[in-house]
Amino acid sequence: MSIPLDFKELSPAEMLTASREFSATLQRRRSVRDFSDRPVDREIIDNAVRAAASAPSGANKQPWHFVVIEATETKQLIRKAAEAEEQEFYNGRAPQSWLDDLKVFETDEHKPFLETAPYLIAVFLQRNTIDEEGVKHKNYYMPESVGIATGMLISALHFSGLATLTHTPSPMKFLNEILQRPSNEKPYMLIVAGYPADDVTVPDIERKQFNEVVSTF
Repeated sequence: MSIPLDFKELSPAEMLTASREFSATLQRRRSVRDFSDRPVDREIIDNAVRAAASAPSGANKQPWHFVVIEATETKQLIRKAAEAEEQEFYNGRAPQSWLDDLKVFETDEHKPFLETAPYLIAVFLQRNTIDEEGVKHKNYYMPESVGIATGMLISALHFSGLATLTHTPSPMKFLNEILQRPSNEKPYMLIVAGYPADDVTVPDIERKQFNEVVSTF
């Protein structure tokens, strides 16, 4: 069964303008580690998740689940568990070369933003889908599909006027327990979202030039 494509065609001039504006907006996105506790309308978060959940996926299996966390108590539990993993990472698990690469970002095992920011969004990858009868169904291209959805989520949050941070303590199995997610789901990423703190600064780093990341045939 097929249905008509819901496609809005733009004029060449409109396409060029839209592409320039979108590119410029995303190029202003920076990872933020100092957040304000200012409240954010929950509908903004929900709309961003809806956008993410519209991502393409292998065989349309949509192998993702998003958990939006705003409860203070839950954020405190996540911070405690994440900092325990980060403590091991910064004090023995990570090779020195990795720690050297992180120096410019001035990061350590302390993650106060996990409590301060108004929202955390945990993205889970579903290894398989379990139907109402408990039968498992295979999913396809899960990392690729969830990666696309996560990128769309970050873009949607930024486009809505929020600062974001991708946080990936390893391992992240504690998220299954705290957020009561089943064993067929693997924590993929934790997105921190909210307003940046007043007078926040970010590392003075450069992105690769366009000709370094693109080849044309």
